Amino acid sequence: MASSQAYSLTVAVRYTSDMISPTPASNNNNQNDDHQSVEDDRAFTQDAALVEFSDIQAELNYRQAKIALQDLVKRVDLTDLERSGLEHSIAGLTSMLDKLDQSVIHIAAFGMVGRGKSSLLNALLGRDAFQTGAIHGVTQREQLADWDRLVTMNSDAHVQLIDTPGIDEVEGDDRAALAQVIAARSDLLLFVVSGDMTQVEHRALSALREVGKPMILVFNKIDQYPDTDRQSIYEKIRDDRVKTLLSPDEIVMASASPLVPVATRQSDGRLKIVMEPGLPQIDAVKLKILDVLDREGKALVALNSMLYANEVNEQIVQRKLKIRDRGADRVIWNGVITKALAVALNPITVLDVISSAAVDVAVILTLSKLYGIAMTEKGAVNLLKNIAIAMGGITASELLATLGLGTLKSLLGASAPATGGLSLAPYVSVAITQAGVAGVSTYGIGQVAKVYFSNGATWGDAGPKAVVSRILDSLDEESILARIKEELRGRLRPPSPSK
Repeated sequence: MASSQAYSLTVAVRYTSDMISPTPASNNNNQNDDHQSVEDDRAFTQDAALVEFSDIQAELNYRQAKIALQDLVKRVDLTDLERSGLEHSIAGLTSMLDKLDQSVIHIAAFGMVGRGKSSLLNALLGRDAFQTGAIHGVTQREQLADWDRLVTMNSDAHVQLIDTPGIDEVEGDDRAALAQVIAARSDLLLFVVSGDMTQVEHRALSALREVGKPMILVFNKIDQYPDTDRQSIYEKIRDDRVKTLLSPDEIVMASASPLVPVATRQSDGRLKIVMEPGLPQIDAVKLKILDVLDREGKALVALNSMLYANEVNEQIVQRKLKIRDRGADRVIWNGVITKALAVALNPITVLDVISSAAVDVAVILTLSKLYGIAMTEKGAVNLLKNIAIAMGGITASELLATLGLGTLKSLLGASAPATGGLSLAPYVSVAITQAGVAGVSTYGIGQVAKVYFSNGATWGDAGPKAVVSRILDSLDEESILARIKEELRGRLRPPSPSK
């Protein structure tokens, strides 16, 4: 609508100008003017068509973002454990959906304490919505206010300004986390300074820039500097401090709450100069904000909504994978101890081999269920065979330990009655050693199976041997063996020999 009105107004102005202009000196001039007029009309028509197409595309993107966000909100199905730690992000999805429904645009201001963030936002609003004062760090949490007086090309847009605590008020990770959360939900970021930038400001600006949102750097309180100093600071910021972060077009100067000298006559007749609040100098900031909103409008909100949704979705996926990974490790360790106990307590060598294989198959089947991969017992046996072949070294060691130490363990166990129980002590020692080797084998098999299932029951392009080699190289067999032996000793304490 705005583009067609602009086009009609331009044509009308040109038509009026033709009527009041002097008579052309020749017909050639008339023809040239007519030709130029046709070319201008054609150019204006093309521009209007491009603007209209851009508006249609932006509306389509906006609707697609809304549908995608609605779908994501519906699909969020988490257990209490999975939801723990993600409450804020998940609530943000609903807030973002409400934002799309109401065509809300969020503009957030960041900066150190005393840089005039709140004053700048109040000046833009035309009212005192945000608290300001001489007290250090008046703003203790994020605050929000409607910018009702702003008129944009998108008549449906509802702009809200967000004031944030000073970036030097909250320490370390808490400060960074708060800034990241607010920036992720916002559509346009204002970073306010009031002089040459400090290292803290530069680090904060760099971190916010990584969020990927449009940003305007506001050099505020310019009334406090002489013209030459003001220009020098501006050029230092532009050409040095933020040269790799922002373009010159993204830097503006302002004076949100200037103090101007006013002469007042005293009772004794003398004039006294006092500093009183003057009119805010914020036109450059407002024009830059309008330029961004009018140029990008709904497309900006749609893009930011999708970026936030993708970020939350990635957090959910990572949370599920982390919990699933912990669950898989518990399954594997339970299998390790179960197998180790079965081997340690079983005096018959053949049964050691059978029970070991049964435990490994049970671990694989349990892992397949955990990762949502359908697998039969036959499939688990085949997978165990493939893993065992690829593992080679560990499974061969287990077999030798089972056959060799198993025979010795059987002899010691059988001789216990004849020795009055004296042979049980070495029996336990041999059993723990044999069980430790068997447990290490199950640990390796379980870790390989975990990777296999986490990849969707595939080995990838490298094949099983490459996967197994990578996992075995990362295993600390000695520490795993020591952990197994320590747990087994606590469970297998030999009885005191009878007197």
